[in-house]
Amino acid sequence: MKGSRVLVGLSGGVDSSVAAYLLKEQGHEVIGAFMKNWHDTSVTISDQCPWAEDSADALMVAQQLGIPFFTFDFSEVYRERIVDYMFKNYAAGVTPNPDVLCNREIKFQEFLQAAEKLGADYVATGHYARKSVQEIDGNAVYSLLAGVDGNKDQSYFLCQLTQHQLQKALFPLGELRKEEVRRIALEQQFATAEKKDSQGLCFIGKVRLPEFLQQQLKPRRGTIIRLEADDVLQAVRTPDLPDQSEWHLLSDEQLDQLCSPAHFDVSSGHVAGHHNGAYYYTVGQRKGLNVGGTPEPLYVVHTDVKENNVFVGMGQNHPALFRQGIFIPSDEVHWIRDDLRLSCGSHAAYLARIRYRQPLFPVMLIMRSKGLYVLFEEKQKGVAAGQFAAWYRNDECIGSGPISQ
Repeated sequence: MKGSRVLVGLSGGVDSSVAAYLLKEQGHEVIGAFMKNWHDTSVTISDQCPWAEDSADALMVAQQLGIPFFTFDFSEVYRERIVDYMFKNYAAGVTPNPDVLCNREIKFQEFLQAAEKLGADYVATGHYARKSVQEIDGNAVYSLLAGVDGNKDQSYFLCQLTQHQLQKALFPLGELRKEEVRRIALEQQFATAEKKDSQGLCFIGKVRLPEFLQQQLKPRRGTIIRLEADDVLQAVRTPDLPDQSEWHLLSDEQLDQLCSPAHFDVSSGHVAGHHNGAYYYTVGQRKGLNVGGTPEPLYVVHTDVKENNVFVGMGQNHPALFRQGIFIPSDEVHWIRDDLRLSCGSHAAYLARIRYRQPLFPVMLIMRSKGLYVLFEEKQKGVAAGQFAAWYRNDECIGSGPISQ
């Protein structure tokens, strides 16, 4: 692999800068490239133009390293596959994860195709993740592994990658910790050495989400309804469950009951305030409700975009915040390790997370004809439809899928 031609995605941040440096030090022929994913002013993202600054920083790093530099304009495909997808999902009351989609659709698809046209053997990014390869039945099988730095591990954002994409990917930072990356950048005097980590959309920059959504999802005044904990406990009763070792024996009807979110209507509680659009809110959200006067903070526990109602509960332990499991339709279930794919009627114990940086927790995966049921050993809080559930075996990400409504 030494001496391979590698196209590095230079985002204008410290991580990708150090990734490019390390690859060059390893003897690869390194090419830098910035992905321009947005320049459509018809949909305002912010008053600033962060991608222009990031592109300039990426160019400076490439010049310091003495490597060729390209800019690829993926804005049209990004709008179609990421931004339009976001609007469509928010309008339906679903909270999408654009970073997971950007990796699947842009960085490791469009960018990979651009790399192949340049004759590159691999693409590389500044993700804190690792990969390994083993031979199974005469075939090379690639594994996606968590980064060594547990605080920065980004394997969750890569949970939709395929075997081909993993084969062509390099993650130079996977064995490093963030402080080591900063140290290397400072030693090399990169312009990005002390730049803050990006908190925005993939290769776009910081986005004020409510303003962004309002460009196409116009404000609609609606009602905030507060649910009392005791009323929820009476209305939503979890069926008696067998021992966890026998969960796979449950019927589809029982699994549906366990993995379907609770639904409420206006009669379930009392009016606590008003909002400007149910699609601006997501389950588990605490800020932005503008409803005070309660001993503990209010959390969004359910949204109804059709009736334009937002349901809230007081306190982080409100029972409506918790679920026993989730469902992923069969056509949405993705396996990184196809050799570990569950056949219909089979089950397996794994670890999982349903959001970035969440500690892994034990689950049972049960595959049925219509999809995959993921039952939690302990109920989980703030489960949002549209987010990705990713399951792991130790530090290896095995598969993933978007949480169904």
